[in-house]
Amino acid sequence: MHAHKQSFYKLLKISTNSINFTFKRLLKACLDETNGFIVIQEDSHQELLKYPSVWLRDNCYCNACFHPISKSRIHNWDEFDVNVKAEYLQTNMLTSSSIREVNVDTKQIIIDWSDKHHSLSKILKMHVTFAKVVLWLECLATYGVAIIKEAPIEKSVVRQLGNRVGFLKSTTYGEEFIVQAKTDAKNVAYLSDPLPPHTDLPYYEYKPGCNLLHCMVQSKSKGGYNLLVDAFHIADRMKAEHTKDYKILLSTLVDWNDIGSENDRVFHNIWRAPVIVLDNEGNYMRINHSIPQRDSHFSVPIDKVLPWYEAYTKFVRLARNDAITFKTSPGDVLTFNNLRVLHGRTGYDDTDENVRYIVGGYLDWDIIYSKLRVLKTTTSHFSTSSDQ
Repeated sequence: MHAHKQSFYKLLKISTNSINFTFKRLLKACLDETNGFIVIQEDSHQELLKYPSVWLRDNCYCNACFHPISKSRIHNWDEFDVNVKAEYLQTNMLTSSSIREVNVDTKQIIIDWSDKHHSLSKILKMHVTFAKVVLWLECLATYGVAIIKEAPIEKSVVRQLGNRVGFLKSTTYGEEFIVQAKTDAKNVAYLSDPLPPHTDLPYYEYKPGCNLLHCMVQSKSKGGYNLLVDAFHIADRMKAEHTKDYKILLSTLVDWNDIGSENDRVFHNIWRAPVIVLDNEGNYMRINHSIPQRDSHFSVPIDKVLPWYEAYTKFVRLARNDAITFKTSPGDVLTFNNLRVLHGRTGYDDTDENVRYIVGGYLDWDIIYSKLRVLKTTTSHFSTSSDQ
């Protein structure tokens, strides 16, 4: 699928309510209903290219499924059918043959899916004592999440926390970033739409270990609720309840990517890793999961595609059903382990009178553990001195 997919991806173009392809020459397209493939042949001298229906449906580029500016899929995975089929394939020339021809004059393939989706494929100053810092960081290390309450409503809080521990981790989004609805959003996090549970920056080999999200202004609408899931627990459930699927998510390499720009910095980040990653001792090391940041590139044997989708769907739905929901208040600093905890939010109404404004930043676990050791040593020294 790798070579075929690479050439196929170059054909995708963005257009309202459509998947767009640029076919520059005569081709043939047909359904292989038995195996759930769509077969394309660019000309009679080339081999047939087979594309699994589930992969094509997952990579629909219509506005309901894909956010063009951030180049990220946004369809609702809770309702995604991995057994989706192309029920009807119409091309520009209707013939009695099961293979219908397409040429550059009409430049269209129309696909009606079994999930009732329709695709038109077009050819073309916060003070924290030592004891409180230790308590916070220990909670983070043990439970994966901790909330600091009643922090000042100041933009510098995240940076001050980072400096209290060591220093913030810089990424392509800077050392600090603002999460709010933007009309020119280049990342799906900067929309007011629902954001399914995910881990941040899975496309980094050394992705941030801990997230800091300081609520400055909270939406007064019914939405804007935080979602948190312990993904290590979900992995445990997969291992116990769906062992075969667990092994698939453990062994199948997935391409995670982020292509775009931020503050005049252009980037193209890619990292290949399974959804579930273990260390050398068999313990969970990190979870990689973000539907918007999962690349369309999927270099696996064609017969392994559907089993992976089925396994991934079980993981996603278990996580969504297990998510806790709560709403942070202005002054709350939500911190959590980005290697372990999935986070998201419900959609909310964004108007001039009703906004949601979050300041974010990252810390690495190397820095956190270093600070913990230093503080514990210092605290022990002070305690021993006072006892004497």
